[in-house]
Amino acid sequence: MKNFTKRMARGGKLCVATWMVLLGSVACGTMEDSSALTPALSTQAQELKATNGLTQNGLTQNGLLGGDFATWFAQAPAANAMLMKYLVQCALPEGESRSFEDTSTGTTHTWPGLLGLTPGWANGKRMKESEQQLLSACLGAHLNKFGLNVPLSVLGRTARNQPIPYTAEELETFSRRESCFFGNLFTNEGLFAGVDGAYLNNDESSPRACGLTTEQNAEVSQCEALVNVASCEAYCTLDPSGLFYTECTYNGRTYLPLTTRIRPQEVYTCGDGVCQFTESCGTGSEANNCMNDCGACQ
Repeated sequence: MKNFTKRMARGGKLCVATWMVLLGSVACGTMEDSSALTPALSTQAQELKATNGLTQNGLTQNGLLGGDFATWFAQAPAANAMLMKYLVQCALPEGESRSFEDTSTGTTHTWPGLLGLTPGWANGKRMKESEQQLLSACLGAHLNKFGLNVPLSVLGRTARNQPIPYTAEELETFSRRESCFFGNLFTNEGLFAGVDGAYLNNDESSPRACGLTTEQNAEVSQCEALVNVASCEAYCTLDPSGLFYTECTYNGRTYLPLTTRIRPQEVYTCGDGVCQFTESCGTGSEANNCMNDCGACQ
């Protein structure tokens, strides 16, 4: 269970530079609600409204905690603490952490690592383009339109080209292929998402609406700062394992992506007798017009 629990986490809302990014949840190698498996990592999703970019002030390209970090952190302590939680979980491996004492309040913040995607930058070296891309993809993988915690599995390779560990149990639990995420927020090139495998049917919906969608809405962004590009297969190269993508090329640029999987119960179906928050009343049988579950609109 070690590798499986290593990759569980959760999500919130985050602004990178001028981008407003809605962070969601993830399980394997991610940041989502997995309290049953990793109690120490279980938290509630929160809004992050940090207005400074990742490359400004304290969050420089030369390491996680730059010389101006205290000044940057003080501008929005709650939001920046949440931002740091995600960045550290993405950048550092499990077993490592970064701490910061806020002298204005006497509070010491400690953020644990999880995925270990960018070991060079996390340890003070100048950030490489590959690390910029992986951190961007990691933040994208945690986007959630509804600000909810939704367990998921994140697969891919680190900046050192090492696969993120996974287990057969993880693949079985998170059996629904979901999305691929790629881009570079640090250079303002954008953040992109595609559907991995099957699109949602018109009678289906999901709390993971940023990446997983119907074919009709495959190129309609559901989350601010995220561009949907339909199918991952159209832009990305599949790893020989068949589980994740190794690179994605879009607008003439090639990126290192991350690939997500979710549990089957994260997809809701109109007609199952439950009016989900992703469904709407109506007279039909589609998720946004679901009479069977939500009744007729009054």
